[in-house]
Amino acid sequence: MEGGKTFNRWLIVVGALLIQVSLGAIYIYSVFKPGLKARFPDWSNTDLALPSMLVLLFFGLATIFAGRVQDRIGPRYVAMSGAVLLGLGLLLASYSNSLFLFTLGFGIIGGLGIGTAYVCPIATCVKWFPDKRGLISGLAVAGFGGGGLVFAPVAKSLILSVGVMNTFLYLGIIFFVIVMIGAQFMINPPAGYCPPGWTPPAATGAKGACVGVDYTWQEMIKTSRFWLLWITYFAGCSAGFLIIMNTVNIWQSFSILSLVQQFPTIPKDTYLEILTKGTTAVMAISVMNALGRILWGKVSDSIGRKNTLYLMFLYSGVVMLALNWLTSFPLFLIGVMSVGFCFGGFLGVYPALTADYFGTKNMGVNYGCMFMAYGMAGLFGPWIAPKLMRVVQEVPFESLAAGVVSTGKYPAGNYIASFIIAGVMCLASMILVWIVKPPEGKKG
Repeated sequence: MEGGKTFNRWLIVVGALLIQVSLGAIYIYSVFKPGLKARFPDWSNTDLALPSMLVLLFFGLATIFAGRVQDRIGPRYVAMSGAVLLGLGLLLASYSNSLFLFTLGFGIIGGLGIGTAYVCPIATCVKWFPDKRGLISGLAVAGFGGGGLVFAPVAKSLILSVGVMNTFLYLGIIFFVIVMIGAQFMINPPAGYCPPGWTPPAATGAKGACVGVDYTWQEMIKTSRFWLLWITYFAGCSAGFLIIMNTVNIWQSFSILSLVQQFPTIPKDTYLEILTKGTTAVMAISVMNALGRILWGKVSDSIGRKNTLYLMFLYSGVVMLALNWLTSFPLFLIGVMSVGFCFGGFLGVYPALTADYFGTKNMGVNYGCMFMAYGMAGLFGPWIAPKLMRVVQEVPFESLAAGVVSTGKYPAGNYIASFIIAGVMCLASMILVWIVKPPEGKKG
């Protein structure tokens, strides 16, 4: 099938979506937090954030290595390796009885699995669709953004029926199977492939290749252009992760503080309603995250990557600065969905931007290097919210898990400091994007 003229390139997109919708369940981590807190009451808020921070860091690290390997041997077996690592990581997490083991399984092994599989659909799709680079980059990662829509209600239902730890086991099995199936669609096009009837806008390279300039990763990281784009990618992803990985917690604080006068102890039914709305917000973010990847990618094909980034950073920055005042559920939904929409756009536009500025020959490893901005943002974004949160009041509440009612105290707090930092970072990135100049050709 490799290089065959009759191969339908849209099958690559089908495989990409199957892989990404499973990997994208990483964004539902905030759904697990209440159950993990009930299971491990001695874990602090920063303890709870640690696995989500490390899963994103090792996700980013794995894309560099996996991208380089898949550039050399092809994407199929690399994606299959990712399925194995992800399944093993969640299996270990399900049997963990300590923060160390859970973080090792979910955060480190799971993160390596996600990163190993993630880079394959992106690099493969961009090579097959040079004529629709922005749109196809968005489609290639849309499933990742929409994974929460599919799996947030599944995870919530499993937590209530079998408990939070068994939920990781069942999801690990599901993800392993789906990613393995999607990996079978991952093949590279023939060398120098161009879609029939399409003429490249730039001069073609050797053997009809559809790129004018191809940087190695070593050449790419020596350019100031790469580092300016890397910093802006970091800023946009940090804002997104701040919200996505803390959605349920932020909503709990907003909601519980508004109810504390009415309920000195939040009843279990009321608390369950709060969690249900938090899960709804996670699902809504997932929808906008997925749509943002497709729509912003398509917009960037029409008005240019830089103009698209201006709009996204402005939109995201303004919403982050206003978020502390969007405390009713409808306004909260609008705010977090807006951030998710822009976050998805960053994930859709930057792969195409990397291909535009540095070529497609080494797309796997080159985007892996660029994607480390996402990984580092995964350390910073989820951490900054609980770290800078100012506890306003510890509110007693009742919760129900696996049929057992338990009580605790929820440290409801104020997140305004982290919102301001993320908003300013996004607005400052508009200036950095303006500084970046497109390449005129590789020198040397």
